[in-house]
Amino acid sequence: MNKQNVQKGFTLVEIMIVVVIIGLLAAMAIPAFQKVRVASQDKAVLNNARQMAAAADQYYLENGASYAASASLVGATNYVKALNTVASETYPTGYTQGLTITITGVANARTITYAP
Repeated sequence: MNKQNVQKGFTLVEIMIVVVIIGLLAAMAIPAFQKVRVASQDKAVLNNARQMAAAADQYYLENGASYAASASLVGATNYVKALNTVASETYPTGYTQGLTITITGVANARTITYAP
């Protein structure tokens, strides 16, 4: 056999093996990514709830009230400048002193509660 006639390149079988390996790696990585994504969304929503609870506490102290509407807490001149949603969640329209805050519809699937 003449060494000059040997063609270099990948065979179809080698390419198929590489594609299968990439598919297996993706199958393992995607669920891990989803888990991290859910955890980060939940932490961001919980952080928003903490900010709203702190704003409500400040409102209670300054106004001698035990209830605060969201409109009194969020705004350019209020306690929280903006409440940005992370995963299409819905925050309560009002906050009562000492009651648990429930955020619904997190990623249209989960509910998160925060006890101040």
